Amino acid sequence: MTVAPDPTAPAVPVPTLPGSPGEHLSSPVTQAALRIQHGLLAGAREFLADAGFTEVLPPVIGPVTDPGARGAKQVDVDYYGHRYKLMTSAILYKQAALRAFDRIYSIAPNVRLEPLETANTDRHLAEFHQIDVELAHGTRDDAVEVATGLITHAVRRVVELYPEELARLGRDPRVFDELREGVFDRRTHADAVARLRALGHDQNPGAEIDWEGEAILSREATRPFFVTDYPKGSRGFYDRENPDQPGTLCNFDLLAPEGFGELISGSQREADYARVIARMRETGENPAKYGWYLDLLREGLPGSAGFGIGVQRLTRYVAGLRSVWQATAFPKVPGVVAP
Repeated sequence: MTVAPDPTAPAVPVPTLPGSPGEHLSSPVTQAALRIQHGLLAGAREFLADAGFTEVLPPVIGPVTDPGARGAKQVDVDYYGHRYKLMTSAILYKQAALRAFDRIYSIAPNVRLEPLETANTDRHLAEFHQIDVELAHGTRDDAVEVATGLITHAVRRVVELYPEELARLGRDPRVFDELREGVFDRRTHADAVARLRALGHDQNPGAEIDWEGEAILSREATRPFFVTDYPKGSRGFYDRENPDQPGTLCNFDLLAPEGFGELISGSQREADYARVIARMRETGENPAKYGWYLDLLREGLPGSAGFGIGVQRLTRYVAGLRSVWQATAFPKVPGVVAP
């Protein structure tokens, strides 16, 4: 199989940061990337509709948002005298939406004020878009299966419909041969930590794989791979603890090969009211902030599983771009003032 060039040395040279909106939007690289992004979104919607999912438009502000965005600050807005948040993720709302439909998805913007040092990672934006998917009564493995099918179908559609755009960006479609057949690898968090330590990277076994660790694992991979079974305490209160493996969560990430890193994060959800309260307190969250969500849990929300896909990160990987800001029409790089 032919391997694409390293993403840090693209066929088309690009500046470190985006230029003016006019320069960025008129760039052939931007235009090709956005056509590929359009194909990915169309393919995702096609797959999800065929699988019985209903698209639900989520809110962009609310009294609380996802507390699990590592290192990022939330943005407050004044909502008629009440302190509301811009969404960093609609995870709580997509669980709530299962009161209407058993299978839902949404595509929406998210805002996370990432630490300033992430301006140079080539994989962080302060504003990005996410495909969120949730299925009632699903397990972690059900969510993994849906994620695999969605990515496989969306990439197939791009390879079939946008060969000229891939060629313009110097992206060899043969790098996706195994992906298009649904061939993904899988390893546990413990195995990933052991591999990183064997390579000399001092990964904390009780934490999420750090950014440098993700990059190391990603660079040595030749196809996408899932990392499962993160330790309790490394993720938000909504990830369900595995009753057969106490201290381990029923969750996963999907990492792309070639150094592109994380594309998807997901889990089986905790839906028991008492256990959610306990997990909130364990993670330092104040249950009083989550009144509307806890009311729904008391009334009865189905157990579920789901995931979120970073649209710009997925586009960057498929298009073979050096930086994630190349995969959005109006990029907002952390710490850089932009329209």
